[in-house]
Amino acid sequence: MAASTATSPAPVWGKGSVASALSLRWFWPSWSSAKDDHQAELALLAGGGLAVKTPPAGAASGAAAAAALAADAHTEGAPPVGIPAELTDVDIDGTGNYIHTLAIRSAESGPKHSLVMTHGYFTGLGFYYRNFAALSQVRGWDVYAIDWLGMGRSARPPYNSRRTESEDKRVAYAEDFFVESLEEWRRRMGIERMTLCGHSFGGYMSTLYALRYPERVEKLVLVSPIGIPEAPPGYDEALRRGYGLERARRVSKGMPPSSDSTPDYQEPNVAAESPGPMRIALFRTAMALWERNYSPQWLVRNSGPLGRRLINSY
Repeated sequence: MAASTATSPAPVWGKGSVASALSLRWFWPSWSSAKDDHQAELALLAGGGLAVKTPPAGAASGAAAAAALAADAHTEGAPPVGIPAELTDVDIDGTGNYIHTLAIRSAESGPKHSLVMTHGYFTGLGFYYRNFAALSQVRGWDVYAIDWLGMGRSARPPYNSRRTESEDKRVAYAEDFFVESLEEWRRRMGIERMTLCGHSFGGYMSTLYALRYPERVEKLVLVSPIGIPEAPPGYDEALRRGYGLERARRVSKGMPPSSDSTPDYQEPNVAAESPGPMRIALFRTAMALWERNYSPQWLVRNSGPLGRRLINSY
């Protein structure tokens, strides 16, 4: 797994963005709400055997919220049935940005370990909902799961993609954005050392965190982590021209996806299989939007009643 050693100033998390201002939800403001999202998350976690409680409105976050919940929990409706768990939004900078957190605390007294679970791209802490109940039965462990900053139900501060800067600087900035927010979350939660478990994108960022803050990581658990290697020769040109259909052609004919030594976009007959102008134009448009921080998730979130249809179609 590649990891940048470049250093850059920690990201400044602020409020508001052009993307949020252009939200298509303006046309159907009643379609979804934070309350709807909260109830859906409670139902999902209940399906995994958790009895989730939430702090009262206006309560503190981080370690203070944990103490308040343990002393006098606020529950919505009838007391839930299941393994006690807590949902809090942990403030990370004092300007309204927070990391959405699930905590399942061991009832045992004495020293305890902390397991912190981070999810992959396009998911949230609910990705692990079938694992929480079993993990909570391990004696002497507090179990936490977070939504990465900008994902799930965490805050979505504006992100500067820095398109005009070098790739090394852009990578370093992206790594800082996630790694430093995780460190600030750890500090505010009062966790000295943790076993860090990351899936996919979460595995990548958890590894970077462990490299940067080894004194804070007791163990690192990687669940199908992604790795970002150096781009092979010709890859950028392949993206610009929209190549890649050779792989689909081979698979459809029961052939290996590519030859043993040559990437599919470098095959001699790829040019004949390349997509038409419309497909290339759409691909380039998608790449341009991506470079400006308009992700597929942004489209789904802001498509109102069409969002579910987009996901089902995909």
